[in-house]
Amino acid sequence: MSNAHLAMLVGGLVVALLAGFGLARIGTNGDEPAGNARPASGPTASGRAVSASDGHQHPAGTGPHSHPGDGGTGETLATGTTVSAGGYTLQPLERSQPKGVRADYRFRIVGTDRQPATRFTVVHDKPLHLIVVGRDLGGYQHLHPTMAPDGTWSVPLTLSRPGGYRVYADFSVTAADGTARPLVLGVDHDVPGAYAPAPLPPARPTATAGPFEVTMTGTPTAAVTAPMHFQVNRAGGAGPAALERYLGAYGHLVVVREGDLGYVHVHPEPELVDGQVKFWLTAPSAGRYRAFFDFQVGGQVHTAEYTINLP
Repeated sequence: MSNAHLAMLVGGLVVALLAGFGLARIGTNGDEPAGNARPASGPTASGRAVSASDGHQHPAGTGPHSHPGDGGTGETLATGTTVSAGGYTLQPLERSQPKGVRADYRFRIVGTDRQPATRFTVVHDKPLHLIVVGRDLGGYQHLHPTMAPDGTWSVPLTLSRPGGYRVYADFSVTAADGTARPLVLGVDHDVPGAYAPAPLPPARPTATAGPFEVTMTGTPTAAVTAPMHFQVNRAGGAGPAALERYLGAYGHLVVVREGDLGYVHVHPEPELVDGQVKFWLTAPSAGRYRAFFDFQVGGQVHTAEYTINLP
């Protein structure tokens, strides 16, 4: 091959390579993901599926979708089974009290510096919600402690039955940069005496709460976020009750798993849907759960309780 032909061949190859590289850059349009980028899971980026400890939220209009569950990718959809998480520890000052005696339950939320946290974000009108449930899933209470300047929280607590209880602190601590970190920490509390655990009531769609009949509809499924509706009617067929906002919402729902007493975050829609209170429930696994639905009518708070069986 002559030198002229060889030069033409090499030149053609160089042009072809440069053109191919340019087309490849045009094809990607500079949108190739960075090495650490991860696509948002769930239906949309704004409604991505994250763990409860990361502030599990579902905006209005979100449809049912799946989650990994407790045995999936390490996400924890049931919280409150540990006394420490996210660098904070629930530190009770009392671990028992006599049956039927009104006593102050006191505790602190302690950081990794061993100092009590004092900066909390107000969520549902309160900086901290304290949930108390017996180990047999009875004796539910939803309380709102007050915090002293030194970071010690206190609230009057009366427990009418002997036995073991789980106390959950549900809060969002405020970081130095002003961001909120939602957490649920749990600790055991005891009432000495002869303990006779009550059997879990059978699963029924309707519960009585004071003068009201409350019907729960929906299909809870393990590892799936599904809508649950609650219709509050006056007993005796007197028609729907006039629900009032309680703690910034028309209702609040706490769901606790039998066995490990895992606490499940459940979030309501901001407005009533066809006169009903709508929640998004993500049950993390098969098993039995107890659901506690708080609502307010005429300035008084009532609680409807349900058993949920998930095969």
